[in-house]
Amino acid sequence: MDAFEIVEGQVAVLDRADVDTDQIIPKQFLKRVERTGFSEFLFFDWAKDPNFELNRPEAQGAKILIAGRNFGSGSSREHAVWALKDFGFDVVVAPSFSDIFYSNCTKNGLLPVILSEQECRQVAGSGEARVDLDDQTVTCAQGVF
Repeated sequence: MDAFEIVEGQVAVLDRADVDTDQIIPKQFLKRVERTGFSEFLFFDWAKDPNFELNRPEAQGAKILIAGRNFGSGSSREHAVWALKDFGFDVVVAPSFSDIFYSNCTKNGLLPVILSEQECRQVAGSGEARVDLDDQTVTCAQGVF
């Protein structure tokens, strides 16, 4: 796991609440024992839709994911975090996370950031953000949170 203090750049927006770990990485892809190779299965059932949020050009290469409330609910599988990391995300910003998912993030190098729903919308609307772990801030065109 690579340590970081600052992550900045464009954001990908998954404007959905209650995204559970089964949606992040479906059960049929949990047979690997390595922590890599999961990115192609991230949001597998949704990714087939050309209008899926992460298929949009502005989401490509984003290291920061903005999500809805209760992100990562469901089962306790670490594979969901592995898939997000393998896809290239270093930070997930949401109004709330399931406790187990939050813990899995911190153990596997994915930074979970909790902001209010309004602040998440502001960061999402900015298109770009800077997350400073040392300062514990998220900065975007709409402000510093």
